[in-house]
Amino acid sequence: MKNGTAHLFIPGPTNIPDAVRRAMNVPMQDMRAPDFPELVLPLFRDLKRIFKTETGCVFIFPGSGTGAWEAAISNTLNRGDRVLMSRFGQFSHLWVDMAERLGLEVDCIDVEWGEGVPLDAYRQRLGNDKGREIKAVFATHNETATGVTSDVAGVRAALDETAHNALLFVDGVSSIGSIDFRMDEWGVDLAITGSQKGLMLPAGLGILAVSAKALEAHKQSRMERCYFSFEDMQVPSKTGFFPYTPPTQLLLGLRASLDLIFAEGLEQVFARHHRLAEGVRRGVHAWGLKLCANEEKWWSDTVSAIVVPDGVDARQVIANGYSRYRTSFGAGLSKVAGRVFRIGHLGDLNEVMCLAALASAEMSLRDAGARIEAGSGVAAAQEWYRAEIGRTLQPQHEHAA
Repeated sequence: MKNGTAHLFIPGPTNIPDAVRRAMNVPMQDMRAPDFPELVLPLFRDLKRIFKTETGCVFIFPGSGTGAWEAAISNTLNRGDRVLMSRFGQFSHLWVDMAERLGLEVDCIDVEWGEGVPLDAYRQRLGNDKGREIKAVFATHNETATGVTSDVAGVRAALDETAHNALLFVDGVSSIGSIDFRMDEWGVDLAITGSQKGLMLPAGLGILAVSAKALEAHKQSRMERCYFSFEDMQVPSKTGFFPYTPPTQLLLGLRASLDLIFAEGLEQVFARHHRLAEGVRRGVHAWGLKLCANEEKWWSDTVSAIVVPDGVDARQVIANGYSRYRTSFGAGLSKVAGRVFRIGHLGDLNEVMCLAALASAEMSLRDAGARIEAGSGVAAAQEWYRAEIGRTLQPQHEHAA
């Protein structure tokens, strides 16, 4: 099957809108030109809207979400600092690994893969920390490996209830721009995302929002850093010029991407992601299969990790999709390798694209030996999408009448 379009349903990099691709397809520009700040300064302003912060500042690093992780840690903490983290998937595991390799003393709570940040355990650890040795609390907002979304507001509540002053770090790489995120309201001190997820760009930008409290902590941080130094990166947000060569084409693409998000409306973007995700989930349940996320409260609106039936290898499902139907699904990682495959449903996506994902997944599952009814998942999602679209269009029809 070599004709037509290859279908991308991994949880990142996501599909890039044509308007964004066109915006990046320009000749190289002078990043020291006097009018360059006319591009850059509004990007910092508008990214604050994405993070929902008025008091924080935003840094754009040429790099990835992982680079922004390192920048957040190395600019606000010191070697030997004690931090509270939880591990319930591959990406929360990698964050723990980075913290340990950068010399932090990690108090890590291991949680079953399929659950999220353990609020009660956090509350207990924070309450028991009478000497206020915990300097930071880390929360992975959306664990991409298992399709689990955690309650960041609940983490803030645990800090407030215990009157703890630790910094709150949030990994929002696969949530920010797709799932509601409220930096100021939730008291988040460092929030991290990357360009290749909800912002609908190629990989290459690590984006970090920093609170005033975190900037104060930076003054006491003595951890080694150079490329990721806040001192250097505070300059662009004020002058519009970067301390080193920026990826200009990605910045142009970011401008186009933000324009698309604001034209749709940020709240409408969140609602669309929920609508699309729910259709995929209804399709999965119509197959008689389960999500890796153990309970509805954990279900992610950006990625569904689907547990395959006993006797079926998820790696074969993924291979079938790619080789037979030109469809890319996300692989199961680490502990869930071979047990789950993932459908990413974030970014530039609509209902019919999700139906294509389900149709390809049905064929790939059946080819791998899964006994599911052909068309069952697609039909369940169709009915959900028809009803939801009909509901949203009804007021317009009544007004027209």
